[in-house]
Amino acid sequence: MNCKDKIVIITGGSKGYGLGMAEVLASHGAKVTITGRHLESLKAAADKLGVGYVQADVGSGDDWDKILAVTGNKVDVLINNAGAGVKIAPVAQQDDMDIIESIQTNLIGAILGCRRVAKIMTAQKYGLIINISSVCAHYGWPGWSVYTAAKAGLNKFSRAFYTEMRPYNVRVTVLTPSWGNTGFASAAKLSPSCPDVVDHMMTPAQMGELVLQVCEAPEHLVFPEIMVQPLVQEIVPF
Repeated sequence: MNCKDKIVIITGGSKGYGLGMAEVLASHGAKVTITGRHLESLKAAADKLGVGYVQADVGSGDDWDKILAVTGNKVDVLINNAGAGVKIAPVAQQDDMDIIESIQTNLIGAILGCRRVAKIMTAQKYGLIINISSVCAHYGWPGWSVYTAAKAGLNKFSRAFYTEMRPYNVRVTVLTPSWGNTGFASAAKLSPSCPDVVDHMMTPAQMGELVLQVCEAPEHLVFPEIMVQPLVQEIVPF
């Protein structure tokens, strides 16, 4: 696939990995539309990159319909990047709405988008869907249980979804990053990492370049899952 003139939707595209992906793909000629819940930051990012934008909550089916209406119900690449830590704490310290919001944002939102885009791509017999997961889907850490459940669900959904879309020449990739220099920690109210560690984390621009490679890979090949993590992060046992 050559990204030039391809219609690309990136959820959670106003900052972090989403912004990095939008910048790289737009610089290669893609017609990018980014989404997000916060209008001010979304519009600022879109104006900076020269891309389209739609204020939307991925957990809402009506908002997904609004996103696709803006692109004329056409899409070549969907990147389900929107996600949130919501509340990183032991389950006993969370309330029901924390749990529901985490599952809604990190799992259900992507599925709602995939349901709609699947119909479009099945009809055109072409397309690429990239679901951004997390290393938490593969390992367990205290306080991350709800977020882990959502991202593990997204991983397994993506695998089964791939088997549904493969007969229609539609590729599905689940991209699983780990520590990233994205602002996730501050948004989730976690302790900041020391500067030496941050400097060795994956940057939004590097994520953008990786996604570009996935998009421009030969169309007869698919990457069902890609995991990427910084060497500075030690996971024991791995």
